[in-house]
Amino acid sequence: MQWLWNRCLDPVASMGRTESQGGAYFAMRRFKGYIFDLDGTIYLSEQAIPGAPETIEALRAGGARVAFLSNKPIEPASSYAVKLTKLGIPTPSADVLNSSIIMARYLARTAPNARVYLIGEEPLEAELCERNIALTTDPLEADHVVVSWDRQFTYKKLDDALQAIKCGARFIATHPDRTCPVDGGEVADVGGMIGAIEGVTGKRVELVTGKPSPITLTEALALLDLPAEECIMVGDRLETDMRMGRDAGMATALVLTGVTRREDLATSTVKPDYVLDSVAGLVYVHPSESCVQAGVK
Repeated sequence: MQWLWNRCLDPVASMGRTESQGGAYFAMRRFKGYIFDLDGTIYLSEQAIPGAPETIEALRAGGARVAFLSNKPIEPASSYAVKLTKLGIPTPSADVLNSSIIMARYLARTAPNARVYLIGEEPLEAELCERNIALTTDPLEADHVVVSWDRQFTYKKLDDALQAIKCGARFIATHPDRTCPVDGGEVADVGGMIGAIEGVTGKRVELVTGKPSPITLTEALALLDLPAEECIMVGDRLETDMRMGRDAGMATALVLTGVTRREDLATSTVKPDYVLDSVAGLVYVHPSESCVQAGVK
């Protein structure tokens, strides 16, 4: 397969139009910045999405700035950078943001003296400690309950969260994802922890700092050093990736390699600018593949 740049560079001229050359159809403008989700967009489990390494290589070769943004908090950013590099996408840790980093930066900026009861795993704990955020195992001492994906979530943690929130602790979370896409399906994510705590406290989570929060978008745009209108958000989730991009006035491209199916678009209030079979459609779309603009086939 030959990887070529899209020749429809004008955003207005490219609306609803395709060009063809050598069997390739081009239907997207070129952007200065690309923000990519990871799970279900660039890879599934330990396998790169077909065409993903070549796509990132082509974008970088064309001068685009690329950042990777994940709501997944169970590994440090450095691990995701290593994984991307092993999958054929050389990436420094500085080009990766995840919800652990976003939460730690948020607390360091807005509540540096917080006492946090944490429901989450070691990578998030490490990010908080790196920024001198105090952690406590006593729910009666906590003024924040931070909820994240925790694969050792227990009744005690649930009850501790209840006691802390009853005593006035803020209830905040790293991200809202119900599930995480993996090769062959999905696994439970932080949505289960948030739902359980909402159920016993009768209170909704006050703040979510990960996608689709503008808190995360601000961090991603700062990493790229570009305004929203010069970037595109690429991901597999309507309710997080696409919503965040649309709310910010960014272009959005939904890929169908993760949790979202084409039929989901009919009932969604979030409409991406582009719908692609995979990230390969950003630079190359074959007639047998899909590159749908504005939800119109």
